[in-house]
Amino acid sequence: MNEAVRSTKLQDMPMLIGGKLVASESGRWMESVNPATEEVIGRTPEGTAKDVNLAVEVAEKAQPEWAALPVSKRADYLHKLSDGMAKRADEILRVEVMDTGNTIFKMRDDVGKAIGQLKFFAGLGYETKGQSVPSTPSNMHFTLREPYGVVGRIIPFNHPISFAASRMAAPLIAGNTIVEKPSEQSPLSASILAEIAAEVMPPGVVNIVTGHGREAGDALVRHPRVKRIAFIGSVQTGMAIQRSAAEVAVKHVTLELGGKNPMIVFPDADYQKALAGAVSGMNFAWSGQSCGSTSRLFIHESLYDKFLADLVAQVGKMKIGDPLAEDSKMGPMNSKGQYEKVMHYIKAGKEDGARLMTGGKRPEGELFKKGYWIEPTVFAEVKRGMRIAQEEIFGPVLSVFKWKDVDEVIEVANSTEFGLTAAIWTRDINIAMTTARKVQSGHIWINGVSGHFKGMPFGGFKNSGIGREEGLEELLSYTEEKAIHIML
Repeated sequence: MNEAVRSTKLQDMPMLIGGKLVASESGRWMESVNPATEEVIGRTPEGTAKDVNLAVEVAEKAQPEWAALPVSKRADYLHKLSDGMAKRADEILRVEVMDTGNTIFKMRDDVGKAIGQLKFFAGLGYETKGQSVPSTPSNMHFTLREPYGVVGRIIPFNHPISFAASRMAAPLIAGNTIVEKPSEQSPLSASILAEIAAEVMPPGVVNIVTGHGREAGDALVRHPRVKRIAFIGSVQTGMAIQRSAAEVAVKHVTLELGGKNPMIVFPDADYQKALAGAVSGMNFAWSGQSCGSTSRLFIHESLYDKFLADLVAQVGKMKIGDPLAEDSKMGPMNSKGQYEKVMHYIKAGKEDGARLMTGGKRPEGELFKKGYWIEPTVFAEVKRGMRIAQEEIFGPVLSVFKWKDVDEVIEVANSTEFGLTAAIWTRDINIAMTTARKVQSGHIWINGVSGHFKGMPFGGFKNSGIGREEGLEELLSYTEEKAIHIML
């Protein structure tokens, strides 16, 4: 076996409650499996509702003192947290790759972006400001922004450290304390984050409780004193969170959910750049397990045959292998369940009449006998009503459509329940902007794919979610606005 892919069993990893690194009151542990080898590489506590309740209690006690700090002091703490991550970046990176199966050359960016987002929001703290309104000439009317108190965040499996670290930045700088629940599928890097936070953050300000969504996650969503909840994950889980939260209290819930994102290639597009974008936009480096992946490719009929042939040739040559190897372009699926789900959709694509062009099976070779491996896959002749055209696969499966009429292609692009991202490739700015206006997505690239840019809001339309993250909108969403009237 390749030396890089062979894992070393990690020690049992803690969770963080009230500044202390602890096990669960249940005494139970969850095993983390390397998806490339199916070896157990570490354990995290199987947190319970009691653990969540304790975390909320200590967070609630710590919050007034944290909120009373000047913004500059809270920013100093976020810089300490980011510096602590930077010191352990190589360790976090290796653990993250082994725990997720994502390729190291891409996960290195995830670690760096998480550190960068902590620093970005540390500098954005002074924007939690109100406004004055000249409602009457003889009195003063103004608003203040105040933190909610204790915030709950539930983290997905695909970018664990990126979301666990970066998504605590906005609530913290706004004056909230936080309880995070990492995904049970990839929790190890969040445990390292817990160790760093225990060293540099005031007790109770940051709490990280590992466990299953059905108990620990549900307890966090339903806690009556956690009024602000944020979740990244599937549509089905997001809807369940909305229902559960509404059963106990009125809560502010934001959701960043799935996508079935279109990439539309016009006849005048820069051919080579669009071809490269079709491959990179599919996020094969994460085995397609990224909500922003442009998994539906619409090619104009004038380019279709050559573009499809060149695309299939490039995807077919993609190196799939040890995710810890720098030259690997794709690793395994994150889990057995995810592997089975993707294989189900590949079967569905064949049954519905799409033409399998490449991939669609486990790779050959000794390395791939164990683990959750699927070759990068391309289907052609995909039609609107097919399951692979409508449902989020969350795997390395690209569906290719041929189009002729621009109004029709926009209609098909908008025909799913999702509306997260989209990509439009054309040299004509009028076509680009007209199409961007008509496509029902919250985050659109013109002549590009996949990029997230500092300060720009990210979020979806329709069932892809509600709320925006990564910019000022995210920061303000962790505050409540209070109106004050001084009668002079």
